Amino acid sequence: MTSGHADSTLVRIAVVSSDPAFRRMISDQLPAHLNRECDFQMFDAQGPSSFLMEPACVLVTFEDEEELKFLSRLASRHPNMILLALSENGSVSRAVAAMQAGAHDFIARPVSADNLGKRLNELLAQHRTALKPEKPALSTTPKEPLASDAFSGADSEALCDFEGFIGQSPAMQGIYDQILRISSSKAPVFVTGESGTGKEVCAQALHARSNRSDGPFIAINCSAIPADLMESEIFGHMKGAFTGASDDRKGAAELADGGTLFLDEVGEMPLDLQAKLLRLIQTGSLRRVGGSCEISLDIRFVAATNRDPLEEVRAGRFREDLFYRLHVLPIHLPPLRERRGDIMPLASFFLKQYAKEESKNFSLYSLEAEQMLMAYRWPGNVRQLQNTVRRITVMYDGTAVEADHFPELLRRDDGFEAELDEAISGLRSIGHAMADAIQPFWQQEKQIIEGALTAFDGNISRAAAALEISPSTIYRKRMSWAQKEAV
Repeated sequence: MTSGHADSTLVRIAVVSSDPAFRRMISDQLPAHLNRECDFQMFDAQGPSSFLMEPACVLVTFEDEEELKFLSRLASRHPNMILLALSENGSVSRAVAAMQAGAHDFIARPVSADNLGKRLNELLAQHRTALKPEKPALSTTPKEPLASDAFSGADSEALCDFEGFIGQSPAMQGIYDQILRISSSKAPVFVTGESGTGKEVCAQALHARSNRSDGPFIAINCSAIPADLMESEIFGHMKGAFTGASDDRKGAAELADGGTLFLDEVGEMPLDLQAKLLRLIQTGSLRRVGGSCEISLDIRFVAATNRDPLEEVRAGRFREDLFYRLHVLPIHLPPLRERRGDIMPLASFFLKQYAKEESKNFSLYSLEAEQMLMAYRWPGNVRQLQNTVRRITVMYDGTAVEADHFPELLRRDDGFEAELDEAISGLRSIGHAMADAIQPFWQQEKQIIEGALTAFDGNISRAAAALEISPSTIYRKRMSWAQKEAV
């Protein structure tokens, strides 16, 4: 089915939804509101196992965890595709979950065909590259060498896959695509990921790909600055503002004017300073410590943390209003153990780099060494791998890295086995204690849903919103319970 708008490019749009009314609305009403001729493919709640031809855009309705997982799988398998998520639950947490899963936008349902068409037109216009039959190739050469916590000192002659990153795994291809899509925006970006995954590389890539690339990139590590000095470091100070302030001094925010300010480990910032940062983001202006004049700035904010930000909010260590102000465009960097296909390219890159620096002859890894690198869980991620390779090139000689060159910890991985044994022991204890009290899953589910209905005086819509599921799910569950109880 196609719209009546003539266009030289036919846009394929897949619609994945368990809601037949929504699919009918797309089929009957949406084409008239699109600026391009479109061919729609309709799929039920299970979604397509594969697309005959990859669409330019996919609309996905999601109301439960399984559908959210499907959304995430789509995003990782089709990084060049526009992914628009829709849900009857329009809560902030629902929107955040969709964006973290890889969606490019989130819309609360119900939504009119006119409004949905407007948003689709904007997305299609912004991402014309996604409409080409051939996937656009990502640039493999960075504009300039990028320093970072995970790739510091990278050889300028060494080839990177994307703006200082190394890796062609599906997970990293998705990250590159996210960076390309959001780099031109001024909206704040919130980068999460374990230590050593390359959060500063991500921030620098966003800056390098933006229209601010000629401006300054200023990085500040909030966990490395004493609390009593942090305000001055970020906001600057006036002469005489405190003991030792012998001159006026610009802070990191002023130095980043016209460019990007990267706030690493932003959750380590004291709460009173978080309030001042919130004001800076909201108003675009600041006062230096000891100053009275407002200074207007033009800054793109990129924040990062290796902790769970929502847990930090719940614990009262991170202001909720600041979190939602910064968490506009989220990027989650995967740990190295989830992108094992990138381990050997990274290890080879570092071996070449440090062999050259140390004037050594290393050029490859033995088969046993490669197997060991691939089997290890890398809790310190890329930074740990980098430091391991550097240690080997300094301590040993030869042309090939052998298994016995690796540290004992890496060869035995006792920490992992101890954690595993402890976890298994704990699960066994819990299992024995709970064995007699376990109920079938549907009965536990029934108790939870009926408890919510009781709390909201039988109002299904309100109970569904509180449980973050759709009202139709509650109706389906009730019918299922009646059948089970009858049996």
